[in-house]
Formats: sequence, C-alpha cells, structure tokens
Amino acid sequence: MDFSWPEEYLKFKEETIQFAKSELNEGTLERDEAQLFSVELWKKCAAFGIQGLSIPKVYGGALEEVDFLRSMLAMEGLGYGCKDNGLPFGLNAQMWTVQTPIVHFGNEAQKQKYLPKMAAGTMIGAHALTEPEAGSDIFSMQMTATKVKGGYLLNGKKHLITFAPICDMVLVFANANPKLGRWGVSAFLVDKGTPGFTASDKKSKMGLRSIPIGDLEFKDCLVPEENMLGKMGLGFSILNHSLEYDRCCILASQLGAMERQLDQTIEYSKKRHQFKQPIASFQSVSNRIVDMKLRLETSRLLLQKTAWLKKNGDSAMLEAALLKLQLSESFVTSSLDAMRTFGGQAFLTENGIEKDLRDAVGGVLYAGTSDIQRNIIAKLLGL
Repeated sequence: MDFSWPEEYLKFKEETIQFAKSELNEGTLERDEAQLFSVELWKKCAAFGIQGLSIPKVYGGALEEVDFLRSMLAMEGLGYGCKDNGLPFGLNAQMWTVQTPIVHFGNEAQKQKYLPKMAAGTMIGAHALTEPEAGSDIFSMQMTATKVKGGYLLNGKKHLITFAPICDMVLVFANANPKLGRWGVSAFLVDKGTPGFTASDKKSKMGLRSIPIGDLEFKDCLVPEENMLGKMGLGFSILNHSLEYDRCCILASQLGAMERQLDQTIEYSKKRHQFKQPIASFQSVSNRIVDMKLRLETSRLLLQKTAWLKKNGDSAMLEAALLKLQLSESFVTSSLDAMRTFGGQAFLTENGIEKDLRDAVGGVLYAGTSDIQRNIIAKLLGL
C-alpha cells in the first residue's frame, strides 16, 4: 500500500498554501464580524485557478481533465493557509455541487454558458436542495416542476442555501412527478432575473460568516426545457454523485484548518509559561494535543481513502458517510481542545481562536447531519 503523493501534487499544495497566506488573510476578522463576502478574494482565487480545479481546460479549467486527488490536496492546502474557513467552504460548495454536476450531466450549451464564467470568478452558482420542511428528509420536498408549453413551471421554496442572496444562477431540485417519489426529482439551471425567481437577504449565522446564506422562492417560474440538467427523474442520481465529491473537498479544507489549528496550539503551548514552565509540559495539555493529532490523522486516512475510491470511479457512499461523521465531529472537539489550551485568550474574538469553533459547528449540520450519517452507515451495514 503506497501512501505517497506525486511530487507535483505536493508542490501545488504548497503553492496553494502560500497563495492563501499571502493573498486571503487580510481583514479576516473584520469580514467575519460584519458578515461580508469579498468579491475581490473570490476573483483572486479564480485567477490562481481554484475554481478551475473541478472544470476541464476546454471550459476554462486548470488541466485538460479534472484530477480529483490533486484538487482535493489543493483544497486541503487552501484550508490550511486561509484563516477564513468560510471562503474555502463557499468555493467547495460551488465547485463540487454546481460545477461538477454541469461537467458530468450538462449538455454542451450548458457547459459553455456556465463553466467558463465560474472558472473565471465572474459568476457565482448556488445549489438549492434543502427546503423549510425538507431538511434531513430531503425527498419529502414540496417544490414542484410542472410541465407546460415551453418548459416547466417551478413552484416552491428553498431554505438555508449557500450564496442564495448573491448568486447569478442556481441548480435547483424539484419534483416533476410526485407519484414517483425520489425518482420524480429533476434538476434545473435557473438564471438570476428569471421572472418568478426571488432571493432573500442574507441570514445572520453563527459561523462561516463571510459566505452568505439565504432562502429562494419560485412562483410560477417558467424554466425552458433546455435548462433541465440531465434527464427527467435524474435529480437523485445527480445529487448522490455530487455530494460524495463535495464531502471530500469541503472536508479536505476542514482537515487543512484542523492541521493549522494543531500547529498553532503546539506553538502556543511551548511559548506560554505558567508555574515557571511551558504549559506543554503539563500532562493535561499535552494529552489534549495528542488527541488533536490523533483525530487529524484518523480523519486524513478516511479522507484519502474516500477520494481514492472516487478517483477510481468506485462508489464511496459508506466511506463518505464515515468521513463526514468523523471529520466534522473531530473539528468541533479539537476546536474545544484548542480553546482550553489557549485559555482566556481564546475566548476573545480579537485573537481568532474561537472563530474555528463557531465555523466547525456548521460541519455537523450541512451536507447531512451527523445523525443522518449514522443512519446511512447503519443501513449500509445491514442494520
């Protein structure tokens, strides 16, 4: 079993870390406090090639073909170098739940219309699945797509949607044939400004505050037939396909953040002195840091196994659920351990330590809660 990475992958990861450190960290705490999204930083990421990591070169991407393992490693580096956990979260959300479905299921016209602009950072896409009454039980969705002359009429609401207040387009899921349940769900590409399509203002939230979330509403919104992504009833397959990629790369950025957090905690524990010795010499402190390292490396192994399976075209439903559960819960626990080690300084917003904890909590909720991951794992184990 070979756990090594190609030298070019490691070099690109390091380049991504250095880019993030030098270009993305100014004003992080101010943007967090004001809950501001930076278009400038989004475009800097595009110029570096981040958004293009999930798009083939012919549509403005970084390489001739998408190299998923290289991309995942780069997103880990972005999470390590960027102190704003919201920005990697937002980038991953667009790259893997909007761009990737278009790459794999879109027709040529759809690819030409959306992908080059997303790769260039001039278009922001949202992925609209969750509804007010359809969160964990997502296939109880009430949004409908009714076939009419010229296309489909969309009616319904979407809730807690990343980029909803500012998106230029949205990949939205609606039930075109409720009698078929999940097999009646289809996906549609809807542009901002389409009559009947409105977005709420941004919602104030606990963490990941630099990326706006909000609600979307569709009232007799006529979407041309050519705006359906894939075929009728393919929504469930599109969703499952993209979520496994999404979980890998969003969690890769979280893994990078966990490693940054660990390095900062080790450094602080060595220089902080109490009772005439560094606090790292106290067993309670050192044991906490060991636990942080164990969570990091265990999560890393699950992440890399899941990514390897996806790279080879294999199903990774069980591994993705295990990864989502392990890494998201680990980030919360390690963030608490970091705060205990930094002590009172961590409780002050100005030092940026408590921010990781606020950001980490979102990870046990989005892309399937921890409870849902346990249900998926139990079902796949035959329980």
